[in-house]
Amino acid sequence: MKKTIALLSLLFIVGKAISQDLPANGRTLVTSTDFKIGENDFLLNGKPYVIRCGEMHFARIPKEYWVHRLKMAKAMGLNTVCAYLFWNMHEPQPGQFNWSGMADAAEFCKLAQKEGLFVILRPGPYACAEWDFGGFPWWLLKKKDIKLRTQDPYYLERCRIYLNQVGKILAPLQVTNGGPIIMTQVENEYGSYGDDKEYIGKIRDYLVKAGFKVPLFTCDGPSQLKNDVREDIFSVVNFGGNPESGFKALRNIRPKGPLMCGEYYPGWFDSWGTKHHTGSTANVVKEIAYMLDHKASFSIYMAHGGTTFGQWTGANSPPYLPQTSSYDYDAPISEAGWDTEKFYALRTLFSKYLQEGETLATVPARNPIIKIPAFTTTEIAPLLSNLPAFVNDKKVRNMEEYDQGYGSILYRTKLSGGAATTLNIQEVHDFALVFINGKKIATLDRRKNENSCKLPATKAGDVLDILVEAMGRVNYGGALHDRKGITDKVLLSGSNGDVKELTNWQVYPIALSNEGAPAYLKFKSGKSTMPAYHKGTFSLSETGDTFLDVSTWGKGLVWINGHCLGRFWNIGPTQTMYVPAPWLKKGSNEIIILDYIGPAKNNLAGLEIPKLDELAQKTKNEKHRKEGQTIQLAGITPIHQGIFNGGIEWQTVKFNRSKGRYFCLEALSPQKDNDPYTTIAELYLLDENGKEIPRNKWKVVYADSEEMDGDDGKADNVFDLQSTSIWHTEWQGKSPKHPHQIVIDLGSEMNVSGLKYLPRQDGPNGRIKDFKVYISKSNFIGL
Repeated sequence: MKKTIALLSLLFIVGKAISQDLPANGRTLVTSTDFKIGENDFLLNGKPYVIRCGEMHFARIPKEYWVHRLKMAKAMGLNTVCAYLFWNMHEPQPGQFNWSGMADAAEFCKLAQKEGLFVILRPGPYACAEWDFGGFPWWLLKKKDIKLRTQDPYYLERCRIYLNQVGKILAPLQVTNGGPIIMTQVENEYGSYGDDKEYIGKIRDYLVKAGFKVPLFTCDGPSQLKNDVREDIFSVVNFGGNPESGFKALRNIRPKGPLMCGEYYPGWFDSWGTKHHTGSTANVVKEIAYMLDHKASFSIYMAHGGTTFGQWTGANSPPYLPQTSSYDYDAPISEAGWDTEKFYALRTLFSKYLQEGETLATVPARNPIIKIPAFTTTEIAPLLSNLPAFVNDKKVRNMEEYDQGYGSILYRTKLSGGAATTLNIQEVHDFALVFINGKKIATLDRRKNENSCKLPATKAGDVLDILVEAMGRVNYGGALHDRKGITDKVLLSGSNGDVKELTNWQVYPIALSNEGAPAYLKFKSGKSTMPAYHKGTFSLSETGDTFLDVSTWGKGLVWINGHCLGRFWNIGPTQTMYVPAPWLKKGSNEIIILDYIGPAKNNLAGLEIPKLDELAQKTKNEKHRKEGQTIQLAGITPIHQGIFNGGIEWQTVKFNRSKGRYFCLEALSPQKDNDPYTTIAELYLLDENGKEIPRNKWKVVYADSEEMDGDDGKADNVFDLQSTSIWHTEWQGKSPKHPHQIVIDLGSEMNVSGLKYLPRQDGPNGRIKDFKVYISKSNFIGL
């Protein structure tokens, strides 16, 4: 450990020295006109070329800072930047295209070229990227039977129209025309979603017809590469560790051609209610050095994460986990564009691998930071009395059917009265507040699969309000068709078993904009702990970047001078919001906060340092093993006992069909001697036909141990679709020994005939060797 610290300190000092010694003109205008894929190498003007790339999304950076961030990328030692296009930003309504402001993709590419950087373009149509709906425009969901990422005719036609527009804007900027774009991606990680290679071929054809002549490629994780490989499209592999294994998987499907990691993860994104993710600088340096030593190209995802401003944040599911607005990613260049220890360690590394004609540029200065003294909001506009026009509807419908893309939606009806009952909402997407006559009765959180609550006795004419906030559409996996609001119906269930569907609704689509709070708001002096908009002002003598402290507030959105900073939620881990200087002004500045649950105090301030890793205490305690719980498996016969091999590949285990609702995997021993841990990257169960059982209703009800302090090792990670996030038993403070158990409620009784297990990908610790499988119709004894 001391050697690692000493090495990192040396890299930091050397990196600083390099930044001071080199001239500011360490850039070369990109003017190459020939980029090809050779038998063993990428070829730039006929010569072997290693791509040292870093991802940054112009949509996550204020336009005024694009040059600064590109200069930072160049100074770190990159020669290329990689950028997604988000379809929903560029086509907010069908046929209405936006290529201006923070959506000006062409300008970003031109600026990259001026800074001596090539560009790898990732136009979609699907992006993922922890961005709302994976970049798909919300209006696609207005078509009830649409099948995304398939050969659905309507979907394909919209893809063709969009990609044709992309070609008009960006095809002229390809390297073949003297521009910076050297490669263009086809779709994105499709192998983790499907295996329809004809669909991938059609997206490729649309790009070719749109004018793209540079090499086209697909990217996938090691185990998904085979699902969308085509001879007419180059392949790269994505991984967050173990490059030797990742490239071995790539060679299995591409025996020839240059090696490239399309996404190498130096950190990870954050979700609400989970620990802030970081990545080891020492590991990042070691693994990128391995790639450079083997003349492999790479793209660091992210080199600079930035901020998901507005309502553009996405979510994973299952379980439903909406992402934070901060997209810091523990990247080498921080959310605010700062140089970091990781930045200088990589800069020092890259200085040893510069190619012909390359030099390191001087590291640009950080943008000024300011403190804003504490202030408070002074006016409120209660949400329930500041509503838009309503729509009368017999039954509830989802938000998209009311032609609404973002914001929240209020469903209101009058009750006929009666005894206490249960309200069942099918389903809440994503966060609901239930009121009777304006009094809050319940809060329902999709993260916890909450869709019902108790209602007290009511009288005829009592008003039921259900306010639903849309938090971010799922951006990855099979739950992609993620409509918002109430997705089906609302039921009342009596104690006698009677079920009644509620009808005759007034529906208020509360559409919210990223360009300012609603114009119809009427503010008055006061404070509120009910859903409300809060307004205040603060004065500045000078502008600069700052971090708005919202730690005493509840949950909602913030606008400053009409710019939506994004989302906040007091559960953490982020308790501040990045405020870029260009969005501030000298003199008076206006702030409007929509808080759905109300602030503890309406205090605000601008800080010089962000708070990215402060979970609320109640969140820290949300482990799946409750106090006093210990599963009792003695006397129960497992339905299977076996041994996993020690590799990183998916492993399939078949056993006799068994019916039950509760599944338990017990790890008896590790692959590595004297290893007390258990880790699992992903887990699937197979039905009686050998097909994967959908995991959207799964819920972890027990894990004997979870690392929640030193890392995000929660048990839910076994079905979060992310091979880089894992269930990890405790390692900080104590390391309980085997056996280790995880118990999953499948949501209903299922026929189970096998399982698929993906071991931890980035290292051997915790990989399972001997194991047992149990299936039960009722929960296990002790839980």
